[in-house]
Amino acid sequence: MFSHGQKISRGLVAGSELKCADNTGARVLRLIQAMGYKGRLRRYPSATIGDKVTVSVRQGSPDMRKKIFQAIIIRQRKTFRRVDGVWVQFEDNAAVIITPEGEMKGSEIRGPVAREAAERWPRIASASSIIV
Repeated sequence: MFSHGQKISRGLVAGSELKCADNTGARVLRLIQAMGYKGRLRRYPSATIGDKVTVSVRQGSPDMRKKIFQAIIIRQRKTFRRVDGVWVQFEDNAAVIITPEGEMKGSEIRGPVAREAAERWPRIASASSIIV
């Protein structure tokens, strides 16, 4: 689960709202659970860039609303440090919805994608226009 090359600050806890950055019809997502998260008693499950999470659609097209999907986090507001010493921060929290097989549900991604997410998920890297 957390096989990032480095430790990234966990910027999203269960209940966080994310923008949906793809063209599936969903607009706002709520994080339910971080996949593979082994927690501590009374600690909220948390996730960071590149993690696979379970989300529910809060706003969007009627056929998408109130449904539960898996998603990959591509941006987070919380600052995190890269190995080269650079601190990175995005202006919003965003995710893209994926199918259970790991394919992207949408065909395009709006806005930048963090390099950590692009390296970990090649399908997201190929669909993204800007990788930061």
